[in-house]
Amino acid sequence: MIDIPDELIAQHVRYDGEAGRAYVASLAERATRFLEHWELRPDGPTMYGRCALVVPVLRADGTRAVLKLQDVDEETVGEPVALRAWHGDGAVRLLDSDDATGTLLLERLDADRLLDDLPDSREATLVVARLLARLTTTEAPPDLRRLGDLADSMLDRTPAALEETPDPATRRVLADCAAAVREVADAPGDRLLHWDLHFENVLAADRAPWLAIDPKPLAGDPGFDLFPALWNRFDADEVLWRFDAMTEVLGLDRARARAWTLGRVLQNSLWQIEEGEGPLDAHLEIARRLRKHPC
Repeated sequence: MIDIPDELIAQHVRYDGEAGRAYVASLAERATRFLEHWELRPDGPTMYGRCALVVPVLRADGTRAVLKLQDVDEETVGEPVALRAWHGDGAVRLLDSDDATGTLLLERLDADRLLDDLPDSREATLVVARLLARLTTTEAPPDLRRLGDLADSMLDRTPAALEETPDPATRRVLADCAAAVREVADAPGDRLLHWDLHFENVLAADRAPWLAIDPKPLAGDPGFDLFPALWNRFDADEVLWRFDAMTEVLGLDRARARAWTLGRVLQNSLWQIEEGEGPLDAHLEIARRLRKHPC
């Protein structure tokens, strides 16, 4: 029997109602099917993230791995594509996958050692930067989401979002973010981006000190990948240090990287506004600090 954590059930019901409850109810049967299909044996208590159920397993030859069960959507559909392209260089290694269901068989990392537990946030930032420097050397495979398309969508949605924003100072920040995106939108880049590389998506491993997990990949400019490490364990006074450190490690043009980072602020703020909420204060503060940065 596969244990489905109550917290995972609650999350899916909260976000998707009865459809979420039905999806979670299907996970046990799916887990059993792939345990048999890939000749796996459960090897410890199940784990979960925001959406996925993760089952520690042993393969037929005794190799330790994890079975990751998740729904297929516009973010998860690209995960096996990215992991295949990286071949384990800077990221968890993909051992097998079923694209129809989004089910993945992955090498097992050390789930008890997260980068987020590293006391020194500056060192954690440098770890993320070094991983991004490796991951973004890869050209994005075809058929992934494209940053250029996301940028066009953001700019199309900005006028309506500004009308929904009552605070003049917030409107100015968002308008400046949109202006920055317009300046770089004609060259959105073609690198394979992780899109969500914050400190909790980096685990320790036996074959490498740290490896990235859970990519939400797209093709674009590496500057679009810096934002999660600026927001994670947010410290306003650390924003510019982290930005400078990451752009130096990745060898990025700081003006372009700033523009794309402001694009991430815009993207997240649009989501918040469209959900009937306002932009997060931390996101706006990141934008304010970067706008004043003499790149």
